Amino acid sequence: MEKHLLFAGLLLMICLGGLSCRTQESQPFDTAQTAEPGKNGYVKGELIYALDNRPTPECHASTIEEIPSGMIAAWFGGTYEKHPDVGIWVSRNTGEGWSDPVEVANGVQSDTLRYPCWNPVLFQPNDGPLMLFYKIGPSPREWWGMLMTSADEGQSWSEPQRLGEGPLGHLLGPVKNKPIQLADGSILCPSSTETEVDDDDFWKVHFEKTTDLGKSWEVIGPINDGVEFDAIQPSILTYADGRMQILCRTRQQVVSQSWSTDGGMTWSSMMATELPNPNAGTDAVTLKDGRQLLVYNHTVREGEFPSGRNMLNVALSSDGENWEPVMTLERQEGEYSYPAVMQASDGKVHITYTYRRNGVKYVVLDPEELGKD
Repeated sequence: MEKHLLFAGLLLMICLGGLSCRTQESQPFDTAQTAEPGKNGYVKGELIYALDNRPTPECHASTIEEIPSGMIAAWFGGTYEKHPDVGIWVSRNTGEGWSDPVEVANGVQSDTLRYPCWNPVLFQPNDGPLMLFYKIGPSPREWWGMLMTSADEGQSWSEPQRLGEGPLGHLLGPVKNKPIQLADGSILCPSSTETEVDDDDFWKVHFEKTTDLGKSWEVIGPINDGVEFDAIQPSILTYADGRMQILCRTRQQVVSQSWSTDGGMTWSSMMATELPNPNAGTDAVTLKDGRQLLVYNHTVREGEFPSGRNMLNVALSSDGENWEPVMTLERQEGEYSYPAVMQASDGKVHITYTYRRNGVKYVVLDPEELGKD
């Protein structure tokens, strides 16, 4: 109860402080123009597979990465989230459209036991094979991290390997969003845990760092106590002066942030950004021109339409502090959520996200044109 009172007080302070926040009785958010091909940098949008020929009844938590011949995407799919038949599915696009999805991993433990799979994350290091991280377990409180690699752009995969154990329990790897590779070649994975203590949930952010492509790990954090902010699923942004910033999903109706000035070894106290969050996943990327791009639901959890996950947006910032919503990707009844975003070698921004829980939508943006119309 004490923790919930702290939540309420925090939200009240944020709203009184002028953040983009509303109560259930106030008007819906009015953000940037709705995406339209050929305008405001929206190049194209398409479903990775047709909904009337989908491989599984439901899907969620997509990820996307560039490969030498094009793009590759992955997601978890099955009867529904948490069902034991949920596996990891992959589709490739080498210039002739997206290939038929293929299940590449499942949670089979024995002839009589199978757990669901969760939250795949694709990552191509500077040297080494394509990496596919994912989780297996009955729930986010009990899951553990897995890793497969591919030497042929995702056409075939190595045998899955469990990441192992660390000071916080099971190693998870990147919990939802991509790692970054540091100047020394090490890979810094943004991660988080969800735990229950005395019937109360605590969400905490930490990092898992590897210098040998996942063979061994160093754990940094947690960096928050899960009291003032229940924060999970961070994205890592970088700055020319060497600073790093993370943006996180929270249960406090805002996107939260933290900063590092020492290569991600220590982090500032978690604090609010000026952006709302309906307890839904976000993703962000540092563009080649130094700007920061965030894909997120510009809503809070309850209230009039659009609320929750029925509006998905893009915002830009030059400093990580001041954000300008520049595009509304979706604004209709249904769930549009859990974006993944990256910038390809041609400069275009590539995004995937959950489309009504039964499809994965793929969007391409031209960042040079965003916000001009």
